[in-house]
Amino acid sequence: MQIRDAQAGDAAGIAAIYNYAVTDTLAIWNERTVDASDRVAWIAARQAQGYPVLVAVDETGGILGYASFGDWRAFEGFRHTVEHSVYVRPDCHGKGLGRALLTALIVRAREAGKHVMVAGIEAGNEASIRLHRACGFVQTALMPQVGTKFGRWLDLAFLQLMLGEGK
Repeated sequence: MQIRDAQAGDAAGIAAIYNYAVTDTLAIWNERTVDASDRVAWIAARQAQGYPVLVAVDETGGILGYASFGDWRAFEGFRHTVEHSVYVRPDCHGKGLGRALLTALIVRAREAGKHVMVAGIEAGNEASIRLHRACGFVQTALMPQVGTKFGRWLDLAFLQLMLGEGK
């Protein structure tokens, strides 16, 4: 397994992982799936902002997972804080890919001079919360019933990691 910056050719693999999270999990609170062209535009937009999109690939170049971060909020006062996402192909869960992607993303955030990384996680997603805690994140908030999916109300846990002094 290798972790590298995403390219346009990775978009179909990223879209497949994203769409699984949309249709089969509570990890993404969207109901609309995407196609490869949507993910090409998303990769380009993130990279144009100076933000990474990382992919974990196997020896054949198959996409095993992806991770990225972007603005926490659009106001200037939040410019040192980023919110991130990490998604792993369902047949690769529990193999350390999420931790590898998150660790690489933390390095990139520090290199970018960011001060805080934020994770917004569905509160019942114990595996993701456990992963984040293992990487040093601390839960700072729990917002009951702020989202909905699959006909039920969802709670949102916020976890954060202090990275350093920021720019």
